[in-house]
Amino acid sequence: MPVKMKDIARELGVSVVTISKALRDHPDISKATRERILLKVKELGYRPNLTARSLVTGRSSLIGLIVPDLIHAFFTDIARGLSQAMRQHGYFLVLSSSEEDPDLEEEEIEQMLAHRLDALIVATCQSSAESLRKIQQGDTPLVLLDRSFKELPSYFVGSDDVAVGKLATEHLLAAGCRRVAHIRGPENSVGHRRLKGYLDTLKKHGIEMPAEYLIQAPRADVDGHQNGVAALRRLLKLNQPPDGIFCYNDVVAMGVIAEAFKQGIAVPRDLAVIGCGNMLYDAEVRVPLSSVDQRSAEIGQRAARLILDILAAKADKKTLDYREIILQPRLAARESSALGAGTGSKGTQSKPKRGRP
Repeated sequence: MPVKMKDIARELGVSVVTISKALRDHPDISKATRERILLKVKELGYRPNLTARSLVTGRSSLIGLIVPDLIHAFFTDIARGLSQAMRQHGYFLVLSSSEEDPDLEEEEIEQMLAHRLDALIVATCQSSAESLRKIQQGDTPLVLLDRSFKELPSYFVGSDDVAVGKLATEHLLAAGCRRVAHIRGPENSVGHRRLKGYLDTLKKHGIEMPAEYLIQAPRADVDGHQNGVAALRRLLKLNQPPDGIFCYNDVVAMGVIAEAFKQGIAVPRDLAVIGCGNMLYDAEVRVPLSSVDQRSAEIGQRAARLILDILAAKADKKTLDYREIILQPRLAARESSALGAGTGSKGTQSKPKRGRP
């Protein structure tokens, strides 16, 4: 038979109310009593019935997070930062991947809402805001992560993706690249904004790139590596292949680098590459990847703070106005775009030329 709260109370000679308060870390319970109760809970293998508790309290202590994939370190770092911050306040994370499939995302959302979540966070792959608008009309607070819609006012946490595009493109130009291609992401806010940053930077410098230098990777998170390989193959068929590539994310960039070496192209001497996401990697990889750091762990932490504010306002029967929290990205320059590599310099020339021999 499963252990019940009254069994623990009987063993310790205290009331069920005392046990309940100790498990909720209520200030009425002394530290010594709480430690004694927790020790007995562990000894007897007691597990609280969270479903029953949620019916009484109106809280499940669960926060749902749906992301496009669990391959890209960007989303796992966000999940880690979010989970650590929420755990300190008695909330636990339920995580799911939509695999960049809008239909699967809607199914995952329905399943999560059925578990009476206290809040739901979604890095959506939807092309329309309609299904998300319906969630906003319900009782579960919704926070959008990384991706948003102009037509949908919402709670949002993410990075400045226009700045991502500008940082990456400026860096490649400063490293001596003259023919900068962009492997862009899907048709969502992130893909559009990074593209805008790329185009704005070229315009600022009076540079016009051929249309063939822009290639789309529609499933850049789930199939990013394959997209990078395929994109570089296309670019290498041009009369003048690029000498620098800004990739939508690090997964795409790693695919580009892998294919470059396969084709006998030296990175960064013949081709400079930069990604986005600043994913963790072994420092001993053949060419450490330059990237734009979106501050993913901090995005998770800021999302947690926003959720706590929303839930506090809800408990006080107040409405918290929609907020957008946008973090500024940072450049993480490494060997894959090393300044002056195309001429063998150590960066003493401000505009060295690159190119295949």
